[in-house]
Amino acid sequence: MSGFSNPALAEIRTLLQSIHSIAVVGLSDNPARPSHRVAAYLQAAGYQILPINPMIREALGQPAWPDLAALPGPVDCVCIFRRGEEAPAIIEAAIGKVTRLVWMQDQVVSLPAALRAREAGLAVVMNDCMLRRHQSLIGLT
Repeated sequence: MSGFSNPALAEIRTLLQSIHSIAVVGLSDNPARPSHRVAAYLQAAGYQILPINPMIREALGQPAWPDLAALPGPVDCVCIFRRGEEAPAIIEAAIGKVTRLVWMQDQVVSLPAALRAREAGLAVVMNDCMLRRHQSLIGLT
């Protein structure tokens, strides 16, 4: 990932402690899917989860939104569970809607999307699991 590195662990800890709402793009309503397991953990950790998926009506007891543009207001973070080639369009939709952090889950890699998000003033974590990182840095309280 030439030209990109994730923030230091201390900065990631601070970011995770400073956010409250997470729009999860690609959140499945199927508990066996990684997106569902990660979002359920984050919800249990106290974050407000906003499911983004045009194929479902709700997940984790929350209404699902078809895309980021449909959200009624800003969110602190977007967590992306889509293929890397979809990330640039997701980032463009996130700019102006997401206030602090873009998180691209394991195997979601798009250098152009990451650089565009940073250019827009957002912190970016790429190719890392938000659940695993939260567990290692903060854990459930």
